[in-house]
Amino acid sequence: MARTRLIQAIRDGVVEEMERDAKVVVYGEDVELSIVGDLRGVHERFGPGRIRNTPICETTLTGMAVGLAAAGYHVVVQMMFSNFLYTGMDAIGNQMSKLRLMTGGQVELPITVIATFGGGAANAAQHSDTPYAMLMNLGGLNVAVPTTPADAKGLVKTAIRSRNPCFVLEPNGRGGEAGEVPDGEHLVPFGKAAVRREGDAATVVAIGRMLKPALAAAASLETEGVSVEVLDPRTLVPFDEAAVLASVEKTGRLIVVDEARECCSAASQVAAVVAEKGFSLLKGPIRRVTTPNVAIPYAPNAEAHVIPGKARIVDAVRGSVSRSEVLV
Repeated sequence: MARTRLIQAIRDGVVEEMERDAKVVVYGEDVELSIVGDLRGVHERFGPGRIRNTPICETTLTGMAVGLAAAGYHVVVQMMFSNFLYTGMDAIGNQMSKLRLMTGGQVELPITVIATFGGGAANAAQHSDTPYAMLMNLGGLNVAVPTTPADAKGLVKTAIRSRNPCFVLEPNGRGGEAGEVPDGEHLVPFGKAAVRREGDAATVVAIGRMLKPALAAAASLETEGVSVEVLDPRTLVPFDEAAVLASVEKTGRLIVVDEARECCSAASQVAAVVAEKGFSLLKGPIRRVTTPNVAIPYAPNAEAHVIPGKARIVDAVRGSVSRSEVLV
């Protein structure tokens, strides 16, 4: 195994797939320089025939992806910030997510869109959103949210090989964090969650960038005698319902930590699934720890106030564990 940064792991996954399949092409805003860092050196390696800079026009980026994929290419689009998905939504919502169904399977769209998401870096409101719930709602799109370098590489490779559109969302501010990545061919299946910490008092489902504060909260609660199980979904579409329900069956309590805004968040969907399919397993109410329904502020102290952190997760777990009644 090699110790690799998350953004480097994404780059390695893209490079391996470009080497494996000449139909894989990459484009996006400033991909030659790779300001984000996840495609650094790829242009020099493959040249302008396989990787190209584009104008700052996300509507064009997403529309091009549909056309190229329909023509037989495996398309990788670097969108930089996930907020930019909003300006590319026509092709995403009306073409990417629907054309395979509308053509009776005659058109496949192997598209991988890579973008950073979330706050924590004082990038202000138009560069700090967590909009994966919007993508989840469309149907027809896979949504991956890697939290470790190994998963970042494995999920990118799985996405590029998929015959359906996939969105790989990088946790903002976590790209420089290093971790072990298996040598050789490494694929991570969609729809398979990972238990990052085992416990029996409460289940914390931590999505994306929220894994780190969730693990910190679990470590702190361990000193109080509260054993927390931390589950990382890894992909939101498809979603590993069975893993969450199995964990809740063991612990009886569920806290979902999600950087998205509270209203219609991914946390809301996870909570609904467990309420519908695992209600009898619960010892108390499901709790969500999310961002309030406000724009992400620019000031670092204000940003830290609205985004879930260790303290809010600890409080939510304590509140859940302190309830002794069983729901009936």
